[in-house]
Amino acid sequence: MITAHQDFGRLGGIGAIVAFAVLPCLAIVAGARAAKALPSFARQTGQPCGTCHTDFPALTPFGRRFKLLGYTVGGGQFRTTPFPMFPTRSDSPPLADKKRSAVKAIGPGSDDKDYVPPVAMMAIVGFTHTQAPQPPPTAPFAQNDNTVISPFSAFWGGAITDNVGAFAQVTYNAPPPGGFPDPFGHTWTWDNTDVRFANSANIGAFDVLYGITANNNPTVQDVWNTTPAWSFPYAASTVAPTPAAKTIIEGTFAAHVGGIGAYILANDMFYVEGSGYRTLDFRAQNALGTDPFGAPGLFDGTAPYWRVAFEPQWANHSLMVGTFGMRANVKPWLDPSFAQGTTATLPQTDKYTDVGFDSQYQYQGNKYWLTLRGSYIREFQKLDATFANGGSGNPTERLNSLHLQASAAYGGDNRLIFTGQYFDVRGTSDSILYGGLASGFSPNSSGFTGEIAYMAFGTGRAPVWPWFNARIGLQYTYYNKFDGTAVGAHNQNTLFLYTWLAM
Repeated sequence: MITAHQDFGRLGGIGAIVAFAVLPCLAIVAGARAAKALPSFARQTGQPCGTCHTDFPALTPFGRRFKLLGYTVGGGQFRTTPFPMFPTRSDSPPLADKKRSAVKAIGPGSDDKDYVPPVAMMAIVGFTHTQAPQPPPTAPFAQNDNTVISPFSAFWGGAITDNVGAFAQVTYNAPPPGGFPDPFGHTWTWDNTDVRFANSANIGAFDVLYGITANNNPTVQDVWNTTPAWSFPYAASTVAPTPAAKTIIEGTFAAHVGGIGAYILANDMFYVEGSGYRTLDFRAQNALGTDPFGAPGLFDGTAPYWRVAFEPQWANHSLMVGTFGMRANVKPWLDPSFAQGTTATLPQTDKYTDVGFDSQYQYQGNKYWLTLRGSYIREFQKLDATFANGGSGNPTERLNSLHLQASAAYGGDNRLIFTGQYFDVRGTSDSILYGGLASGFSPNSSGFTGEIAYMAFGTGRAPVWPWFNARIGLQYTYYNKFDGTAVGAHNQNTLFLYTWLAM
């Protein structure tokens, strides 16, 4: 998710702890449950968040099918489509089942439900403490022990018609520490957006679910939590230092692009998708609240994205093995600092090819979920533009990103989630490209992130208002190496305590 900041006042260590002792209690008294299982989805389906999520936004097999069906499955007491959905004889079994679920809550003698637009809101209040104070400039924050709202977002989440649905987010961004680096920083921006058309059919011996996705962030359309857009950690500090190097598919062009693609799921097992992305021009990005200089440049043409996955399911088990990737030719900005007042790009292009491999295993037990995930991305960089203009010491580079994760979610209501992840980023040393990092002229960073989280309601409905949700988490990130060196890496170790609210 594209994150944002909002100053929530500066609290000392004791004051912040007291504040966070109160906020979770207020959330629990209000009867909150998980947030990113959007409340609008819950109203639409009539399902508790635990049906779609082990712990949001991590999806169950049902949640993955809900997303692939275009966010259109119904079943709740409210209707979010302009017109009701009723099954017909020509519908395939999956589509007929979807439509039956959409009307099963209609009472005798009624032919429709009350219409409620599928809108929702959320906010994360987080306290951040790093092992060592961070160097200035940090305005409007202190050098350590900051409590901020990060982010505040509004959503359209759910069905639009029988076959069209959307997950669309707009987010408030307060200035980052030190302020916006150029005059194109914004407070409000469009965020993760995925609009879908979905349908199903029988083709010979195959039950086929097919669809079209239009989105603004490569991998945001994916239904497994192994690709970058929805991977752990689901909430993270926006004021703590993080490693500088990442592959371009790991959110580098999120909200800077628009893309469209098609996908097929055959027999609930074989998944294939192909999409193409183009960067929006400078004015369009700026008009949508995105800082164009937040990405390294503009695409030269269309960047293809692919996704293939195989997911057999048996009894309470599911296993996915897959591959994904993207190729992009990027024209770097001529003056990313805007010191010369130009928005031009260099005539040459840098060529990036990202190839990823991932796997996920899930087991549903009696009131618990066990999930194992792994992903590996290898990026090949041919830096024709950057090298020719003195921005790198090598004409070609490599960058690798590895994440291994285990998660256990126990309980229906009062659900506890324990998650641990090992991460390792490493690549080609370059005294120019990585000369501004800590030392070693290397992008290498590695460490562990552990989190314990609490969700008050996973299978039940909250009292007072059933669609007011919350997740409370305590997260710690430990670095073995940070930006190319182990010296001082522990200074970046981060404690993050948060309450995630949605309604």
